[in-house]
Amino acid sequence: MIIKLPIDVTEDDLLRYERYLRQHEIPFIFDKASQPIQLVVHLLEHQLDAFKQEVPFDCVEKIKGPGLLTSREGHPNDTIIQTKHHMIGGTNLTIMAGPCAVESREQIFEAAKIAKKGGAHVLRGGAFKPRTSPYTFQGLGEQGLMWMREAADYYDLAMITEVMDEKNLQLVEHYTDILQIGARNMQNYRLLEAVGRSSKPVALKRGMASTIEEWLNAGEYIVSRGNHQLLFVERGIRTFEPWTRNTFDINAVAMMKQLTHFPIIADPSHGVGKSEYVTSVAKASVVAGAHGVIVEVHPEPEKALSDGRQSLDEKAYLNMSHQIKQLHALNQTLEM
Repeated sequence: MIIKLPIDVTEDDLLRYERYLRQHEIPFIFDKASQPIQLVVHLLEHQLDAFKQEVPFDCVEKIKGPGLLTSREGHPNDTIIQTKHHMIGGTNLTIMAGPCAVESREQIFEAAKIAKKGGAHVLRGGAFKPRTSPYTFQGLGEQGLMWMREAADYYDLAMITEVMDEKNLQLVEHYTDILQIGARNMQNYRLLEAVGRSSKPVALKRGMASTIEEWLNAGEYIVSRGNHQLLFVERGIRTFEPWTRNTFDINAVAMMKQLTHFPIIADPSHGVGKSEYVTSVAKASVVAGAHGVIVEVHPEPEKALSDGRQSLDEKAYLNMSHQIKQLHALNQTLEM
């Protein structure tokens, strides 16, 4: 539940609430980003009655669905994420594009040029790559981050890249504008808490076998630590179907738009794993209400060191971006 504290609550009051909850071993979070300050806590009815006797508060909101701070029920208006050049969420369409991995300075600059040409706002790319096999390309590390930052700045793009562990968080934070949590780390709770203390926006990919409730609760770990700049990224889930890399859950895009106030981004590249289907799934995502897409684009997909099969070349990417912009504009007129 969310308890809205009095508008004139003092630090002494907060200490009194904290002391009471700790004495009774009740986990809690103070959401100081909200006005008035909110106390996020799970109390049974008898605990709530006892708490009322000890401390004053204005009202209680009982959130029925999964998540508390991530729920639209307690925060009906869309949250907008501000990057250097663009606002993500609301009625804006955001395009994030770039290669799976940074392979060289020339490659990331060419990819950034293509991304910008198609109207992208954010350059994506990996410097630390979590690969299924230990014998495949693992990324260039800090050198890749440096080249990617240079390319993003040159083309006036924001930058998104994955942080794989707490150890590298400070390094990645230094270079990137948006931190990405990959599907494999969606339930790495210590990492989620760490990025929750960051000042950078966080893009949280759905785990490959995670339910929507688990995904929302993973986001709750981030927001409950004070970071209210969250993006949810649908990237497909693992099913019995072997024809595509994953099964893109278009249901999740529509449902998440209703369940949470944070922006929803679609990743059709990982969702299907085959470049010839990426545009169709990107279009479906925009129609379903996604606030943007994140797609893999490579100057020469056939030579890519990772995920070349699902990467768009320049022509396919420009075609996709043109079509989703048209669909987004149409969507806006239909929703008026």
